[in-house]
Amino acid sequence: MANEKLWGGRFTQPAAAEFERFSESFSFDRRLLRAEIRGSRAYARALERAGVLAAGEAAALAAALDRLEQEAGGASGAAEAGAVAPEDVHTFVAQRLEQLAGPAARKLQTGRSRNEQVALDLRLYLLDRRGELEGALAGYVAALARFAAEHAEVLIPGYTHLQRAQPVSLGHHALAYAEMLLRDAGRLADAYRRLAVLPLGSGALAGTPLAVDRAALAAELGMSAASQNSLDAVSDRDFAAELLFALALAGVHLSRWAEDWIFYSSAECGWLALGDQFASGSSLMPQKKNPDALELIRGKAARQIGSLLQLLTLLKSLPLAYNRDLQEDKEPVFDALDTAIASLRVAAGVVATTAVRRERAAAAAADPALLATDLADLLVEAGVAFRDAHELVGQLIARTVDQGRDFRQLTDDELRAWAPQIEPARVRDLSAAASVARRAALGGTAPAQVRAQAARVAKLAADLQTAPSDPQR
Repeated sequence: MANEKLWGGRFTQPAAAEFERFSESFSFDRRLLRAEIRGSRAYARALERAGVLAAGEAAALAAALDRLEQEAGGASGAAEAGAVAPEDVHTFVAQRLEQLAGPAARKLQTGRSRNEQVALDLRLYLLDRRGELEGALAGYVAALARFAAEHAEVLIPGYTHLQRAQPVSLGHHALAYAEMLLRDAGRLADAYRRLAVLPLGSGALAGTPLAVDRAALAAELGMSAASQNSLDAVSDRDFAAELLFALALAGVHLSRWAEDWIFYSSAECGWLALGDQFASGSSLMPQKKNPDALELIRGKAARQIGSLLQLLTLLKSLPLAYNRDLQEDKEPVFDALDTAIASLRVAAGVVATTAVRRERAAAAAADPALLATDLADLLVEAGVAFRDAHELVGQLIARTVDQGRDFRQLTDDELRAWAPQIEPARVRDLSAAASVARRAALGGTAPAQVRAQAARVAKLAADLQTAPSDPQR
């Protein structure tokens, strides 16, 4: 009976049971089954063109691979039915193909190594999930664009150093996070351009001796190019690290957004009311409505950062070419991708179900200290140097805050004594609405600018959601 392993010819003793358990990867790399089938189907055709497989053998393998693809949904059960689970997804496919296609299946490994197979499978798997990932990202960005357009006129305090700074549109705040995620989309697209490179045809490390048209293989598998160095191709996981970096940074952006919305929905602010669908209660305190979805999004960012660090640490000391350490690359990649998609979908749901308490927001935005910069601008218009204006306004705000007064309520005499250069009526006309309306330049917080930017972002989100998964884009 043939050895069940793909590599056991020179061994006379079976692997220790504890080593078998320690080294198996089928429990997680079974996710790559459909990618393994796609790669094997293309490679079988390449072997036929190279004269390694006869037409009948190629046809038998094609039929077996089609059958295996139909069975793919039940691959787990098929593997568990046997006395011994397969070592990895490649072994599983090889064993099942031999059952279905007979001796022709034993030729499929000609000139091919698991080293290149797993590199190909991971790339194909990630390409297959690109649409799902970009769709989730686009859904969140689109939700923010709708929220921004609806709440362009709602004003809240903007912050620096977590201290109230200037009034801004709530829609403008939402679009800040949309911009972050659109940059993340750009990073993902850039990573995918480098990901769509074919390693198949690299052999274990030195290339293939067969007359395989690697450019044709790349095109057949939806790749933009074939790798240029076989040593690099079988050991390269830069594409995975790049993708995980983009996902980790997107997770950081979601975490920052979640932190803001947790604060904004707290009793201390109360500007947002989270939907019941994405909140939970307390097992002890009946009055509680906790922002659990946002807290979990914030927490899962740590998980995504951990996945990136795990992969980078794995790669940092590996000599060329392939090393078995690389078996450990898949679980952080799978987890980071799953986490990113889930977080983005939940985030979109949170945005869509959140209500705005306009009165509470308006009360906070009415804080007169938020207008200090506008007051300094009035002095500048009257010919006062900005540094002098800054000092004068700072002194006035400090005095009126200590007195518990709104500087706009000072008497005409008090205002003239403070700054004779400006009319008291102009000071009293300062308001949060007027402040944001003045900031109508590109990228500003004026409601008209916010609505225009929301429309632009909505279109970009729609384009991202409907764009074909083309590795060249």
